[in-house]
Amino acid sequence: MFDESGAPACRTDSLISVGDRVLAGDPVLPTGDPVLFSASLCGAPTRSRISEAGMGLPTGFDPAAAFRAMVRMRLVDEALARAWADGLVPGEYHSGIGEEGIVAGVLGHLTGRDSMALDHRNTSAFVGRGTDITALMLEVMGSEDGLNSGWAGHMHLMDPGIPAAADGIVGASGPLAVGQAIAHARLRPGRVAVAFHGEGAMNQGMLMESYNLAVAWNLPVLFVCKDNRWSITTRATDVTGGDVVKRASSFGLTVEKVRGDRVEEVHRAAGRLIARARTGQGPGFLYAGCHRPGGHFEGDPIVRLLRSPLRQAEEWGPSIVRSAGAKTGGSRHDRIAAAKVLAGRVARAARDYTARTRMDPVKRGRRLLDQAAAERIESLEHHLVDQAMSDARGAVGPRPTFGVVRGGPR
Repeated sequence: MFDESGAPACRTDSLISVGDRVLAGDPVLPTGDPVLFSASLCGAPTRSRISEAGMGLPTGFDPAAAFRAMVRMRLVDEALARAWADGLVPGEYHSGIGEEGIVAGVLGHLTGRDSMALDHRNTSAFVGRGTDITALMLEVMGSEDGLNSGWAGHMHLMDPGIPAAADGIVGASGPLAVGQAIAHARLRPGRVAVAFHGEGAMNQGMLMESYNLAVAWNLPVLFVCKDNRWSITTRATDVTGGDVVKRASSFGLTVEKVRGDRVEEVHRAAGRLIARARTGQGPGFLYAGCHRPGGHFEGDPIVRLLRSPLRQAEEWGPSIVRSAGAKTGGSRHDRIAAAKVLAGRVARAARDYTARTRMDPVKRGRRLLDQAAAERIESLEHHLVDQAMSDARGAVGPRPTFGVVRGGPR
């Protein structure tokens, strides 16, 4: 909300905790004891000391704070996607666009003393917890000035100050979070660990072992399953038996199921599960459905086909015709069967993407605010993220690209 002068009206009744940090770009206050910072748009965050026992948890859902976090997450991912398209990001880039509501809803209950184990879609969680976004961008672009001196790339980011670490191996966030939770239980009671993973990771043995051990040892850990229905380019139901929520429940995990595009819903459910884990009542499992508009990675061939069918037909058509007429390789029957499988997969993707396009957490979060407040937040965050990316590109400087066809010098 804004006061009569048009300036943002301060709110101190609803706070988000980010330990000794604020979101990158906000006014920085002296560090020391754990603090709470207001998520309002006032000139300086509100600071209040908290106790170790209470862990400084926020006492309610703040729509403005959640929206601001989601906007920043979205803008950083979009900026990095453009950098990838310009050839400045080595390898693939897996954005977290569409997952912002899940991440913001969970992070609203964490303090700087809690830990996170992340998967290959990790940028939003780092941004939401206060990692310097210029350092993050430089790391993703392989710069020695990056968060991890250019060694991590985007799938193995680590920020000890949060603390949080990511791993590109599917399902690895489970054992990482369990290890963190063991340390919390033994050395720092009252803290929790959070593991973010996709539904495809639930077919990995190490994640199942993590569920089992978390329950057997009553560890303070929350497993967050982000289900976008696709495992790379394969429909998840084609390779997953049974119901993943019932599977988690069968281990003895306390389960909540929410719509991941509704940040307020995620916030409520995550709050209940984290409170249980924090007070020694056992680990939890949060299932959140979401949409993956950009596909598995930037440049996903199925998404390219859906967005530009004629261009892709021109690009792929000649090779498909040559393959169909080749004298070597599979039989005519096999080739027809393969073509049917491919066509069916594209058709399912088209139906899914059309039906789930409305699942945008940022747009839904915007509806929780009045238009003036939303526009003010968007303006501030655009300026912040644009400046950070400008600084990052300037630091990288002109250099050979990493092989993207339309790349070229910066």
